[in-house]
Amino acid sequence: MVIEISKKAKDYNTNFSIIPQNGLELLYQNIERSNGLDTSYVNAIDGVGVEALHYHKTIVKDNYRQLLLSKLPKEKIVLSSEYVGKDADLLKAKQLNLNKGYIPFIRTQNNLYYKDIPETINTVKDIKKLSDVKNYLYLINPEAYNTKQAYLQALSTTNYDLLLIDLFYNDVPLTQSDVAYLKVKKDGTQRKVIAYMNIGAVENYRYYWKKEWTKKQPSWFKKQYEGYEDEYWVAFWNPEWKQIIYQAKNSYLSKILERNFDGVYLDNVEAYYTLYHN
Repeated sequence: MVIEISKKAKDYNTNFSIIPQNGLELLYQNIERSNGLDTSYVNAIDGVGVEALHYHKTIVKDNYRQLLLSKLPKEKIVLSSEYVGKDADLLKAKQLNLNKGYIPFIRTQNNLYYKDIPETINTVKDIKKLSDVKNYLYLINPEAYNTKQAYLQALSTTNYDLLLIDLFYNDVPLTQSDVAYLKVKKDGTQRKVIAYMNIGAVENYRYYWKKEWTKKQPSWFKKQYEGYEDEYWVAFWNPEWKQIIYQAKNSYLSKILERNFDGVYLDNVEAYYTLYHN
């Protein structure tokens, strides 16, 4: 599915970036590290996102996922999102990622759901390609902003090299001009703007949700997403779901491409694991 999304997107824009979050086993043939890298998958993506690699409130020793990342080609970026339980761990979490060559975004306790804008160091540099990125903002929950203009202004007055945001504000997609506005940092230099898209779980607040699903769920709804009452893990291979996400003329991906985002961030690619492993 990730490879198919990549092909459609890059046929539209060869410079469009594909960044799946988590599911690092997919980097390997038949999801087994001993089989070596799956070159079809690796060639289809431009980097990976990974959550809680070093911290989830307290320090995490995740040698397994770090081993999986160790074989990722150097030209593929790693966007790392850490969640620290105390401010004293902010710098340590950041440094652990920088030491590995990863690009860190560190959340504190009040930012569990990616809604705040932490301060960042200004690189004063045009970001022409993904490998130029030194920092990024992960903000997919704009509930703190009462209007779209306030939301856009808050984002535009930052100097992050990359913005990872939702396509929508209050269920209305951003416009092409909105995205163009966000591609300029406060200092006047250029940055990348990446759109979030959930490909492993259906969300009942999205434009594609059908009223009849509330009473009777389709057979491709597999199970409730624990901790997220508005989401259900889906059979991601289902033709109806593929149409919604990237195959239909007016698919979710098409909306992102038409607005000239620089790439897409694919969430819940580990659905295969969640559905079939205890």
